This record gives sequence, structure tokens and C-alpha cells, in this order.
Amino acid sequence: MTTIDRSRVDRLERHLGDPFDDSNPTGFAALLDADERGEMCSAAERALDAYGFNAEFVPVELGGRMSRLDDVVAALRSLYRRDPSLGLGYGMSSFISSVNVWLAGDERQRRTAADLILGNHRLAAAYHELAHGNDMAGAECAVVDVDGTPVLRGRKEVVTNVSRAQGLIVFARTDERPGSRSHSQILLDKRTLDRTRLHDLPRFPSSGMRGVQLHGIEFDDCPVPPDAVLGRGRGLETAMRSFQITRILAPAVMCGPVESGLRVALNHLTARTLYGGRATDLPHLRSALAGVFADLLLVECFGAAAVRAVHVLPGQASVLSAVYKHFGSAVLLDAMSTLSELLGAHFYLRTGPTAIFQKLLRDIRLVGFGHAARAACESAVLPQLPVLARRSWSAPVPEDAPAGLFDLAAPLGPLEFDRLGLSAGGRDHLSGSLTESVAGLSGPTAALGDLFLAEHAALTRDCAALRPGDVTVTAPADAAALVTRLGHVHAAACVLGIWRHNAGSALPDDQVWPQALLTRLEGRLRGRPAALPEAAEEALYAELLDRFRTGRSFDLAARFLPDGHGAARP
Repeated sequence: MTTIDRSRVDRLERHLGDPFDDSNPTGFAALLDADERGEMCSAAERALDAYGFNAEFVPVELGGRMSRLDDVVAALRSLYRRDPSLGLGYGMSSFISSVNVWLAGDERQRRTAADLILGNHRLAAAYHELAHGNDMAGAECAVVDVDGTPVLRGRKEVVTNVSRAQGLIVFARTDERPGSRSHSQILLDKRTLDRTRLHDLPRFPSSGMRGVQLHGIEFDDCPVPPDAVLGRGRGLETAMRSFQITRILAPAVMCGPVESGLRVALNHLTARTLYGGRATDLPHLRSALAGVFADLLLVECFGAAAVRAVHVLPGQASVLSAVYKHFGSAVLLDAMSTLSELLGAHFYLRTGPTAIFQKLLRDIRLVGFGHAARAACESAVLPQLPVLARRSWSAPVPEDAPAGLFDLAAPLGPLEFDRLGLSAGGRDHLSGSLTESVAGLSGPTAALGDLFLAEHAALTRDCAALRPGDVTVTAPADAAALVTRLGHVHAAACVLGIWRHNAGSALPDDQVWPQALLTRLEGRLRGRPAALPEAAEEALYAELLDRFRTGRSFDLAARFLPDGHGAARP
């Protein structure tokens, strides 16, 4: 059992330095220059190599530092808050690829992947074929037999780092027969392959994440080692499990760019004079900034529980991960949109003190698409809703979630990806925790809690009435609203669970904090902006401004950062 190592991310932050310092080779100025060239920031990558960042992705027993998923999230968030391109192109791409090996690889394959990552080589997950999109069962790239030799034939397109990665995880057909066992994942080390049989395809330029290298690759009957297959016939199953990690990590680490966007907006607005006074003296600006802070904390609370669920409730992560991704991506995109409005013309400037904002705004849009797109999340959740409604949600006495799901100081068991279930089996302890949490509330916060209990009861009735045709890929458009509603119920449960189990260390003891977050959540659920109660707005804005001035993070940890910006401004 391990507890989170907060000193690790502090060391990383100090190593990377103040992102607002123009002389910092890993700061915003250098990252923006690289973005303008459409390149990764080489100085930042060298700094991460020197730090040994890749060890964050390798299990301890294989020589790395990974024992808890929240440590991985904290490390990646530090990269993403500076530059999402750096986070994806240096870190996330290799981590998500490696999860497939930790899930399905044998000891030799796990050792191969670990050695590649610890040697500062990239791994790339070659899933995507333009002709098939997210329909992975239709993938045509295949391992075929040619004169007794297995060879890889076909192409993959729009793959992060495929041209510069040394290791590849290739999703390929290994059986011509139809069915869920027709595909496997293939672990390849380019150094051992016949390079004349590999052909890099042209780069795909992108409007966001400009530095990330998106290429394709063609396999021209490339011989592959017979022991390269990761669990023959388990390709789809392994991918579905690894996607649970992707879906949790995507919004969790994308909180970093939103925090930086909020920090840039505060730096600009606290120094700006409008109508004879400071811009932040204007009530609507203060209200909007407090609202963005509340929304960021909403996603942080949900993310903290979702990350811990991989350890505590891995069998339920198939629903929780997809619902969190569906909810969190929408909230974060809306938050950045609000900040762009507050910045006015300064949000799209490519030079000056707010220049990093336009890059973050472009880059964060990645949170809404790919195999972790909102539509893909809906497809993962919809078939499970009727079973959840009939079993867990209809239980006479809802089963509370384990305290370890919410208690951020509680030790976590080993990180065992193979315990992730393909289905939750009708179990949902997170929703069950809502009843116990609401029972401890009072006043306006209790009324909000009761509202979400009523919403969960209504959702249970609506999901129990779903017909078989309502939960397939041809489901009617309004079926997606059920996933949205569940996201809000789950978010409410996470806010209250985090508040209940952390005694003021994550959110202050005063009920004004859960009241503020639930008010924002209730407004989103009803599709209308929700004005925060005056006391709640004042509390959130005061806390936000204090963290800004003292150089602390805007997440649940409120850790001190090396950022200079306007921290000393009165």
C-alpha cells in the first residue's frame, strides 16, 4: 500500500522552472517558439530526459517509479499545464502505449517495453486507419503468413510519434474469421525490423498540438518476430481496458492547461484598468472568474475519484471512466471559452504576455475527440445503463463507496490494470455514496443534495425503460442526454465525497464550498448559467486570488509553484 509522493511533482516543477520566465528554456516563450515552427521543444525534451521523466510510466518492479495512477496524473499535469503538445508528444503517447503491454504482455514483452521507455525512447500506439476511424473491428492492417513467415501488411494513419518512436504497439488482424478475437496487438522494436519494409507516410499538419508529430506508417510485408503478439486474439479486449485509462487521464491532465489559462487571465485582468478602476473590481468579471474556478474544481473532484477508482473499484471503471471523460471534457472546454471572452482581443494574440493562451485554447480541443471522444464514451456507457438501473440504482439501501475512493490521504493498493472490467456488471458504488453524503448536509447545500438524489431517481426510471434499440450505435440522439445526466450525478457524488472524507484538506470545511460547486453543477444540468450565491462567490474569488498571489496551484492540492507572473501584485 502506498501514499502519494507529493515531493516528486514538486521536484519536477522546480526542475522545469518558472514557465512565465522568458529566459527559461522550458518556459512559455520557448514553447511558443517551438509551436510556431510546428516542432516539439527540444530543450524541454532534453530537460525531461535528464530528469528521468519516463520512469513515471514504468512499474516499480521493472525499474521505474509507477505504483499509483495519481502520481502519473500529477506528473503529466505538470507538463500539460505548460504545453499540452509536450505532455502528449513526450509523455502521454508513451504511457498509453505502454499500458497495453502492462495489461497483456508476458514477462519478456514487459521487460522490452520497460527498457525502451527507461532508455528515453518513444512508444507509439498504432491503432488508427483513416478508412475505419474508431471502428477498430474493421481494421485491415494484418499479420499474414508468407511462406511460413508472419509478416505485417497494411498501414496506419494519424498516429502520434509513429515516425520517431522506437517501439510500436500495432493493432492488427491476426485471424480472418469474424468476431471479437480477430485482432491482436503487436509489440515491435524498430531496431530489430527490416527497415526497408517500413515506410513513413507524410505528416498530418494540425491546427492544435502543432508540435506533435502525426504521421502514418506502411508495413510492406514486414517480417515480425513470432513472439511479438500481446495476447493473441485479445486486441480489442486489451484496447477497451487501456481506453479506460485514457478516458480518465485526458480530462485529469487537461485541467493543467485550464489552470494556466485562468492564471494568464488573472495576470492580465488584475493589472488592467477599466472605467477608472481595476478590471477585477467589475462584478461580472469577478463572478466569471469564480465560476471558472468552481468548474475547474468540479473536474478536479471527479478526476480524483476516477483516478482512485482504478485502484479501489477497478471493476466499475468502464462506466466511471467514460462518464468522467464525457463530463470533464465539456466543462473544461466551456471554461476555456469563458476565459477567452474575459481576455477579449488578447486571447488570440500570438505575442506578448497572453500569447500562451491562444496555444492552450487550440491544444485543449483534443480533449473532445479521438477514441476517447464524447460519442465513443456514450457508446461505452449506453448499453450498461439499463443494467445499472435494475441492479445497483434500484437497491432498497444504496451501497456507499469505500472511503478510499475519496480520501486523498488514504493508501492505495497496487496498480493492477488487468483488474479493469469490460463491464461494471450493474454496480455503481459512486452513485450509491450520494445518499450517505447528502445525509450529512444542512441548509441550502442539503437542498442541492436532495435535488441530485431526485435526479438520480428520475434517471433510474428513464434508464430502466430503455429498449434494446436505444442503447446501440444507432441509438436516438436524445439517448446521449442520459449519459450527460449521469455525469452530473456522478460529479455531485464526487464533490460531496471529497468534501466529506478530507476534513478541509481538499475543500474547506465550510459548506459554502460544496454549495458553490453543486450550484454550478445544477445550472449545467438545467442548461442555464448558474449565478453563485453571494457568499459562495466571495469565498471562491478570495481563495482564487490568494492562490494566485501566493503562487499556489488551483487544484485540490494547492501546492506552491515556481511561477513568477504577478504573484506579488496587491
